Amino acid sequence: MPRKTEIKDYIRTIVDFPHEGIMFRDVTTLFADPRGFRMAIDQLLHPYAGVRFDKVVGLEARGFILGGAVAHQLSTGFVPIRKKGKLPGAVISEEYQLEYGEAVVEIHDDAIEAGEKVLLVDDLLATGGTAEAGIKLVERLGGEIIGCAFVIDLPELGGRTRLEAMDMDVHALCTFDGA
Repeated sequence: MPRKTEIKDYIRTIVDFPHEGIMFRDVTTLFADPRGFRMAIDQLLHPYAGVRFDKVVGLEARGFILGGAVAHQLSTGFVPIRKKGKLPGAVISEEYQLEYGEAVVEIHDDAIEAGEKVLLVDDLLATGGTAEAGIKLVERLGGEIIGCAFVIDLPELGGRTRLEAMDMDVHALCTFDGA
């Protein structure tokens, strides 16, 4: 078995999942490997060395795993952004478009205080719709997104361009061609 030296080496591709024509980039193999997982967390943090963050937000669901570990390393709080109906208590919502319809994400209405500096974390940047919705939620609460960190970028789907058009700093550990 070849030595794994890059994040990409730890990511498994599953052909035709969840449906035909999709090359699913499975980060669970990255998470399961202690060296790979530590490498990912360290590399997600690297571009933000010396930057102060008050909170890390993670997008459902794999962003929770990454975001929690990043928040721990930064000694900050972690805030989940969840699919509609999953959070108890008072929330604010943001609707966004998917390739096949629309979806809604939510955040607790007291999760971010005005002026807080926030890092947004997720496993995959595809079209950027979920990330954009998360950014809008944080901004509606008065938070400032300082950066958006992803393990994987699928550049052909335009997410990076979409977020950069919002003046977001985007960092991804690796890229894959196609969908």
